[in-house]
Amino acid sequence: MTRRKGREMDKKDKNTVEEDLRQEAKSAAQEENAENVAEETSAPSGKESDMGEKILNFAKSKAKKDKSSAELEEAKKQIEELKATVQRTQADFMNFKRRTEKEKEDISAFANEKIIVELLAIMDNFDRALSSFEDSESSVYKGVEMIKKQVEDVLTRNCVEEIPTDCTFDPNMHHAVMQDEGENPDQILEVFQKGYSLKEKVIRPAMVKVSR
Repeated sequence: MTRRKGREMDKKDKNTVEEDLRQEAKSAAQEENAENVAEETSAPSGKESDMGEKILNFAKSKAKKDKSSAELEEAKKQIEELKATVQRTQADFMNFKRRTEKEKEDISAFANEKIIVELLAIMDNFDRALSSFEDSESSVYKGVEMIKKQVEDVLTRNCVEEIPTDCTFDPNMHHAVMQDEGENPDQILEVFQKGYSLKEKVIRPAMVKVSR
């Protein structure tokens, strides 16, 4: 009986060992499957890795192009601003140059204004002298007329012009000393003294008689 029990115990131990081995093998297989699934989940395939790298490279390239485009646009903007500044500076310089030249001309012209006004008095005397001659063909008359013409040429070269009187009365250019009846009002009827302007500035108004 003791032997029988011993055999039964050996058989039971053997079955237990076999069952334990099967459980260990099953557990090992499950662990291996779990590891494989984890690897497949965590590690991308070769194609997926290549695609990811391409996307990353494309993003980097696009970012670089966008940066280059922005820098180019900024450079163009700065160039346009510089061109506008240069053009404004050139225009300001040209205006300054013209203004300076005109001021120099005006200073030179008006610096002689006092002398020119004195010459106008001499011109008046020439006119009175010529009007007193009865013979306009005489040598004396022609001599006086020639001198007067020389003075007139000097005045013309210095931008002096005679104020016109064959027009309607203008208080900016004419000085009315008498009035008389006429066909139309404000018509110049007679000139008592010629008027002159220097570079469009009236230095002596014409003394005239006008119609009412």
